[in-house]
Amino acid sequence: MPFETLRAGVAGVALAAAAATLAPAPATAQNVEGPKVFWKLSTWGNPRAFTVGVEHLAERLKEETGGNFDLRIFYGEQLSKARENLDGLKVNAFEAAMFCNFYHPGKNPALMVMTMPFLPIDGFDDAARVRLGLYEHPILQEEMAQWNAMYYNSSHLPQYEFLGEGEPPVELDQWEGLRVRAGGGIGLAMEKLGAVRQSMPATEVYTAIQRGAIDAASFPYTYAHAAYKIDEVADWFTANLSPGTSDCPIVFNKTSYEELPEQYQDLLMSLKDEVTAAYEEAYAEADAEYLPRFKERMTEIVYTDEQRAAFQEAAGETVWNEWVEANQGDFDARAVLDRALELAAGGS
Repeated sequence: MPFETLRAGVAGVALAAAAATLAPAPATAQNVEGPKVFWKLSTWGNPRAFTVGVEHLAERLKEETGGNFDLRIFYGEQLSKARENLDGLKVNAFEAAMFCNFYHPGKNPALMVMTMPFLPIDGFDDAARVRLGLYEHPILQEEMAQWNAMYYNSSHLPQYEFLGEGEPPVELDQWEGLRVRAGGGIGLAMEKLGAVRQSMPATEVYTAIQRGAIDAASFPYTYAHAAYKIDEVADWFTANLSPGTSDCPIVFNKTSYEELPEQYQDLLMSLKDEVTAAYEEAYAEADAEYLPRFKERMTEIVYTDEQRAAFQEAAGETVWNEWVEANQGDFDARAVLDRALELAAGGS
C-alpha cells in the first residue's frame, strides 16, 4: 500500500526515557565553549511525543556546553497561545517555538502543502526527507522570514487517523454530514466525502466530542489521540484511512540565532539528526503502548483497498489542484507542490 500509516509517540515519563536512550552519556567536561545563553521555547500541551525532540535538544545543548546553553521549554501556552507563536517570534518575545501550519493557514500558506491529502509518502524516512527538503525552499524560507523565524526541524507528525463518537462510518458514504475536526488539505479531503469540516486547537477537542459539538477528530496516530485522551470519549477509530498529515515545525527566532556565536550555531545544526531520531523512536513506542488500548476500548475500522482507492481518486490530485489554483496568485504554489512530489519520489 503506497500510503502506509505512520505511527505516533509516547507521553509522560516514557518520553524522557525515549530521549535518554538516544543521548550519549552526559559530558564530564564542556565540549563546546561559549558564553551563557538562555533561550525560551514556546509550545502547548504537556510533555508528550510531540515534544520529545525539543526535550532531547535541550538536554544535549546543556551537555555539550557544560550548562552554558540553557534551552528552556515552556509548555501549556505559558508564553503564547498555540496560534500566536509566530507572532511571538516576530516581536522577539522568545527565541524558539513550535507551531502547526493548519492552525493559521494565512500565516504560512506555502507550508500548507504538507497537509495535502494522499501525498505519495511511504514511511517516516520519506516524510522526513520531504519536510526537511521543503524547509530549504526559498518560498518557504521567505514565508518564515516575515515572522523573523527560520526552520530548524520538524516534529515529524505521523499520518492522521480519526477517532469518533456514535455510529462507526464503515462505508465512505457514512461520513456524509459528520462534523469532523480536520485541518488543511485533510479537512478538504473529508469534505469530498460530505463531512463538515471544523477547526479547533487540540486542547478543545476532548470537550467538543464529549458534548457532541463534533462527531470525530483527526490527529496524528496514535500518540496525539492518547495524549489528549480522545480515546476516553470515542467509540471507534480508523486504522488505515490515512488521508495525510500536517506539519508542526520547530523554528528559531532569526535574530536570536544570528546573534549566537558560531560554535553554538554549529552545535544546533549538528544535533538535527538526533532530534529526528528521537521523534522516530518516540512515535514507534507509542503505537506499541496505545494501539492495544484502542482496540480494547473502541471499534476498529479497517477500510478495503477499494474504498481507499475511491477516496484517493475523489480527494487526492483534485484537492492538490484546488490548492494550487487558490494560492498561485500569491506565490508559486505549483512549484512548491512539484518540489514536495519530487522529494517524495526520492529527489534530493
